[in-house]
Amino acid sequence: QVQLVESGGGLVQAGGSLRLSCAASGNIFSITRLGWYRQAPGKQRDLVAAITSGGSTNYADSVKGRFTISRDNAKNTVSLQMNSLKPDDTGVYYCHARDRDGLVEYNHWGQGTQVTVSS
Repeated sequence: QVQLVESGGGLVQAGGSLRLSCAASGNIFSITRLGWYRQAPGKQRDLVAAITSGGSTNYADSVKGRFTISRDNAKNTVSLQMNSLKPDDTGVYYCHARDRDGLVEYNHWGQGTQVTVSS
């Protein structure tokens, strides 16, 4: 099992910055991918950014050039630096981890942290 705890959400004005962090614990050595998802009110949960165990990253088109995902393997954390925030970035941000046991993959979620960007 993998446990995830997020921190760093809050209220910010448009154009501002926030940094989200997620601490992973448990069976961390089996994690193949870490990421952040966003769920706006009334909408589905969508990928914002992800990073693999090899360091490859991918981003939603809407955040490219503004958000940066990074991981600290020594501290078992993944962070999301969010700059030039827009009201459309508002939502609950969930940390996600994918791990593997043989051929079976599992998904794990944090409890979510609210990000609100005011115009």
